Amino acid sequence: MTTRVHLDDEVRRFLEEPRIAVLATVNPDGAPQLSAIWYELQEEVILMNTRRGRLKDRNLRRDARCSLCVEDGYRYVTIRGIAQLIDDQEVAQADIKHLSARYHGMDIAERQVREQFSKEHRVTIHMSIDRISLYGFGK
Repeated sequence: MTTRVHLDDEVRRFLEEPRIAVLATVNPDGAPQLSAIWYELQEEVILMNTRRGRLKDRNLRRDARCSLCVEDGYRYVTIRGIAQLIDDQEVAQADIKHLSARYHGMDIAERQVREQFSKEHRVTIHMSIDRISLYGFGK
């Protein structure tokens, strides 16, 4: 069992800002696979969402280990953890709408849901925060 990492206030504020993150998963041959992705820090979990069947979805179903990097110039946070995939469409559709609104506002989110997301099988990803590396922060 892994002990969860406590995020201090400065790091939590940094992660709460809507930045694009880079998610790393492991390909079947062991090579890393990187994807730019929307995310949201929710308590002690990172929420993400993807379309079912994408490479990151397939990789996480095979090997749930992952890493996320969020940067802003010379400051960054790298998180390692384990992904839990949620296939429930009611949950996944609500989560992608929430993430879209976080990054683009509710008007665009509603349009994206209507024109794109509602036509896709979506998957919510909950990533644990098991280890974190920081650069450019106060402590």
